Amino acid sequence: MRRRATVALVMAVIIIFPVSAPSAVGEWEDDGWLKNLIGPERLENGDEFGCHGFEGVSTVEDNWVIGACKDYLTGLSDSSRWGRDPVSFGIDDTTVDQSTSESLLESGFRIVGDMIVDAPGELSVVNRNGGSIEKNSANLELLGSAEEDSLVSIWWRARIDDLKLREDKDAMAWLEEQEVWLTTWGEWYFHQQSSMRIEAYLEGESIVVSLAPSDAQWTVPGSAHVQFESTILEVKYDTGADLPEILDGERKLKEGWRETDSGAIITILPGTSVSILLDQGNDSFSLSPLVTFNDLHHAVTIVGHHTTNLFQWSSDFQDSELTFTWLIERPSEEPINWALPVIALGVLAAVPIAIWKIVEMDNGADANAQEPRAVEAAD
Repeated sequence: MRRRATVALVMAVIIIFPVSAPSAVGEWEDDGWLKNLIGPERLENGDEFGCHGFEGVSTVEDNWVIGACKDYLTGLSDSSRWGRDPVSFGIDDTTVDQSTSESLLESGFRIVGDMIVDAPGELSVVNRNGGSIEKNSANLELLGSAEEDSLVSIWWRARIDDLKLREDKDAMAWLEEQEVWLTTWGEWYFHQQSSMRIEAYLEGESIVVSLAPSDAQWTVPGSAHVQFESTILEVKYDTGADLPEILDGERKLKEGWRETDSGAIITILPGTSVSILLDQGNDSFSLSPLVTFNDLHHAVTIVGHHTTNLFQWSSDFQDSELTFTWLIERPSEEPINWALPVIALGVLAAVPIAIWKIVEMDNGADANAQEPRAVEAAD
């Protein structure tokens, strides 16, 4: 009897302990897709990972999420093919106050969006100006009227609570056919900075174009249009290697050069120098920094807001050439499935009854075993 009662008691303890012990699970979850498979594929496509804070927490009211979101993201993925740390942050407000601005700058963020009307001058603001690619919400007229040398920022969100949103396939197909620079918030920002620092000078029958090294967070190429009258014989790095050619209409940022009617477009990384060898010397030339890569009319990015699950947010775009600025938001812990505690309580209620039944059965078995001995003793 004692053995069976002990076994029953141990079973009860085993069942009770996991239910009664404090939970070791944190308040927030990780999106494993950032690190595995989807994240690397998106980086290869030219996408950017920025931050959008923690799910359910106001960034403006709780500035701690700014540094925490950066740590969360960098612990899972690089932010871009051009740099490790994130530089873009989504703010769900129209104003960025001084305290929030200081926290953003301290964490290395330089760009905010995308409905901001007031922010300190140290931050670069990118506003939503291309509408949405949500089904039945896209505005092709708006997308087709972008100004030259502008960045069109388009809204996208895959889920709002339990509601799944669908993309507008017609708008997507139309965008994929446009001769525009497919870029991201951070790439756009640093390309402009690099372009403004490109210099050039004459050296014999060559024009030397250079871009000094930079201490910026990302190492992004810059572009310039070098204008002259001679014919180009070759374009080489200072190492002697050929600078690759860029095709007319190529839409994703890369190093290289393309001949134009009046000279050449040069796109080079910081710390790089190239020589344009001409068939005859030039007494003069002109250099014009370019806002857009390959001198395309304007730039486009789709901004994935509140991206808590990269697979869900990007699954409809696996075969698309378009580039995305994903604003990563650390997801909150999934709510408890209350069916499990109810089942556990039912089991707990049944355990004492089972123990009592086992004890009663043992007592009955002992009584039956002892009764014949008592009769024999009387005889």
